[in-house]
Amino acid sequence: MNSVNPPAWEQYRAQLEAYAKARVNYDYESQYEYTSATGWRLDDYVTDLPAEPPGPPLAAGSFAAAQEVLRRYTFPPPNLITGYFDPSQPLEKRIMVLRAHFLVFNFYFGVRIVDVLDQPAQPSPDGPERVWGYGYRTLEGHFEKGQINFSIHKNLASGAVKFRIHAMSQPGQIRNPFYWLGFKLFGRMLQRRFAHESLLRMRRLVTEALARPQTKAAAGS
Repeated sequence: MNSVNPPAWEQYRAQLEAYAKARVNYDYESQYEYTSATGWRLDDYVTDLPAEPPGPPLAAGSFAAAQEVLRRYTFPPPNLITGYFDPSQPLEKRIMVLRAHFLVFNFYFGVRIVDVLDQPAQPSPDGPERVWGYGYRTLEGHFEKGQINFSIHKNLASGAVKFRIHAMSQPGQIRNPFYWLGFKLFGRMLQRRFAHESLLRMRRLVTEALARPQTKAAAGS
């Protein structure tokens, strides 16, 4: 009789339950006051996704495809970061275990989803945008402190679709001196690599989704 393998996230159930009780590892109430002058790194990244016709997002268009990729957290490069979570949890209550891979090491961190955003006509310098996204905050035990936000934007006038990443971070408390040195030497490089490869992977996954026959049929119906 064929056995059915449990979903990958099941092996992290105990960690997810523990992180659900963990605290955010920085003072997020004051985060809008944080600047580079006070030791915080503020990063912004953006990439274009396949455009759509002007107007609200199509049911099977670029915006919807990017939403699905973002919701499932499949845009990070899997050789660097993989996220595990209980898919039955609502997005706004989601806890994730992040497995970070570097050289021959795997590190496990907890994050909490925050700032779930769904705005039908957000003002922007280029006109109103449909915006959807979320962020997550680092929990106790993470090598970093801060928040990162991911969002999909569609310009309702032009049809342009973009994926944006905004991050605010600084090093966390790392007790192991070997890991502390490694993060000091390579942490910033890995941050940038995560962002740039996530942009490329998002664009590729959305393009592949739009090329599937069922997506083409739904978009043309």
